[in-house]
Amino acid sequence: MKTNSRHINDLLENYEIDLEKIEKEIKSSKAKTILLQFPDGLKPYATSVADYFQGKFPKLQFMIWLGSCFGACDIPQVSHLKPKIDLIIQFGHSKWKTEK
Repeated sequence: MKTNSRHINDLLENYEIDLEKIEKEIKSSKAKTILLQFPDGLKPYATSVADYFQGKFPKLQFMIWLGSCFGACDIPQVSHLKPKIDLIIQFGHSKWKTEK
C-alpha cells in the first residue's frame, strides 16, 4: 500500500502528531487489530495515516472509526465488533504546534 506522503507531511506541519510514539505503542502492545479514531477535522487524513501504519506493519490490520469523536472521553464501544479490536489509537484535534 502506497502512503500519500504529501498528505502525511501536511498533517505533521499543522498538528503535533508523534508517529514514532504511536509505532512504539503498537509494537509494545502486540496488537493485531488496531482502530484509529479521528475527530472530524482530522478525518481527511485518516486513510493516509492508516496507509502509513499499514506500510510499517503489513501483518497488522488497521481500521478507521467513522463514528463521532467529541474528545478524549469519547471512546468507541467496540467489544461487540468482529474482528476483536486490540488497540484504539485516538488522535486529538488542536491545530497548534509547539516550538522546540
